Amino acid sequence: MKDEYSQIIVKRILELCRQRDFTIYQLSAMSGISYSTLDNLINHKTFNPKIKTLHKIASAFSLTLSEFFDYPELEEFSFEDTHSD
Repeated sequence: MKDEYSQIIVKRILELCRQRDFTIYQLSAMSGISYSTLDNLINHKTFNPKIKTLHKIASAFSLTLSEFFDYPELEEFSFEDTHSD
């Protein structure tokens, strides 16, 4: 379950890409984040994206971090149920 939070973030990113008809490649270009970094996140090779990365992703979608995290599954997630940071 250590990556459950990461999976929710990936789900949020993919949902935003679908809503805006973006590919991961387009998101990479728009956010300034390398394609390999996004690919690693999407394919669960990276589990803890830095806040700077999330900020760039949110900005590419013309969202603030608050708006990016305004997602029911993220709001409902409890870190108390996990055993690691």
